[in-house]
Amino acid sequence: MSELGGLDRPGTPHSPGAWDERSQDWLTDDPAARTDAEPTPPTRADAKQPTPRRTPADPVKALMHRHRELCARAVDPLEIAAGLEAHGITDRTAASFRHRDVFGLAEEMFARATQDEDRSEHPDPTDAPRVRADWALLTLLPGLLATATVTALRLTNGQARPAIAAIGALAVALALRAALSRGPLATPPHTTARTPGTAFWTYCLLTYALLGDGLLQTALTGGPDTLPTTATTATTAATAEGTWPLTTTPLLALAWSCAPAAWTTHLLAAHAHRKLTTSRALEDFSTAVRPLLLTTLTLYLLALTTLLALTGAALGEPAPFARTLPLGALLLLARLLRTHGFTHAPATVLMATAATQATAMATVFAARLPGCAVLATPVQTLADTWGPASVPTLTCATAALILLIHASRTLTRASAHTPPEHRC
Repeated sequence: MSELGGLDRPGTPHSPGAWDERSQDWLTDDPAARTDAEPTPPTRADAKQPTPRRTPADPVKALMHRHRELCARAVDPLEIAAGLEAHGITDRTAASFRHRDVFGLAEEMFARATQDEDRSEHPDPTDAPRVRADWALLTLLPGLLATATVTALRLTNGQARPAIAAIGALAVALALRAALSRGPLATPPHTTARTPGTAFWTYCLLTYALLGDGLLQTALTGGPDTLPTTATTATTAATAEGTWPLTTTPLLALAWSCAPAAWTTHLLAAHAHRKLTTSRALEDFSTAVRPLLLTTLTLYLLALTTLLALTGAALGEPAPFARTLPLGALLLLARLLRTHGFTHAPATVLMATAATQATAMATVFAARLPGCAVLATPVQTLADTWGPASVPTLTCATAALILLIHASRTLTRASAHTPPEHRC
C-alpha cells in the first residue's frame, strides 16, 4: 500500500500534477521551454559539421530596408512591384519570401510601409504626364526650319545653294535636338552619356534618305552622264554641280512628324500611367499596355503617311511611302526605348542599319575595280527587281521589326513606366 500510496503524492514523478506540467512542456512549440529537456552532448559527427549561416528572421523586412526609398514613395503596391521587377526580382524569387508572385510580395511590403508611417505626407510621384506649351511648340520647329530651307533652295541658284543647304541642315539638327530634350520624347539624364553614338547613326540614316537613292542609281548606271531621267522617283533638287538628284520629300515629312511622334508618345505615357494606377497585377498591366504600344505606332505611321502625301504634293514629287514609313517606324521605336531607359538595343540596331546601307553603297563602287564586279551582284539584283529604294526599305523594315519585338517585351513592363527616381 505504501507503494500505491506514493502515486497520490504531488511531489513524485507519477503524481497528476507532474504529468500535467510535463504534458504542457511537450506540447509547446519551443523545445527550449521544456522543463525536463536535458542537453545532449555533441557527438563527433556533429562537431565536424560547419556552423549554419544565420539568415534574417524577417526576410521581407530586410528587403524593405534594401528598397526603403521605393517603399516610402510608393502610392500603390503595383509601383513597388514595378521597382522590384526593375531590380530583377521574379516570381521565383518571390517564392523564397513565401509569396506566389512579385505582386503579392509588393502588397505585403506596401501594407507594412503604410503601417510604419503616414502616407499622406508624401506627394504622389506618379502624376499623369501633362501637355506643356514648351515641348508642344518645340516639336513644330524642325518642320518649320526644314520647310524654310527647302523653299530657300528652290528660290536660289549657283554657289549660294551649298551654303544655304549647310546652314539649313545645321538649323534643323539643332531644332530637332531641342525638341527631343523636353516633353515625352526626352531621355533620362543618365542615358545620354551611355550611348553617345545614337544621334550620329540617326543622322546617317537621314542622310541616306536624302541622297542615297539618287547616288545608288547613279553608281549602278555608271555615272551621272548615263543617269536615266525616269530611273528614280526622287527629283526636284539637285546639287550645285548636278551630280545626282536629292530626295527632299522624306526628310521634310520626317521633320514635321516630330510633332505627331511627341503627341502619340504622350498618349502612350498617359494611358500607361492610368493602367499603372488601376491594374492589380504585373501581368494585367502588360496585357493592357501591349495594345497601347501598337496603337501608338499605328497612329504615328498614319500621321507620317498624311505628311508624305502633303509634302509630295507641295513639292511636286511622288511620295516615297515604301522607304519612308519603315524609317519613321524605326526612329520612333528607337526613341521610345531610349525615353524609357533602354539604350543598348536602339543604338545597336541603328548602327547595324546604317552600316548595312553604307556597305551596300560601297560594294557598288568597289565593283568598278578590276575583278570585283561580283561585289555589286546583290545590290544590282535588288535594284533591278524592286528599284534602288528596296535597299533602305528592306534594311529599315527589318530593323523596325526587331525593335518592335524588343519593345513589346520591355515597354510592357510596369517598371518601364515608373519615373527613374522611383526605380531604386
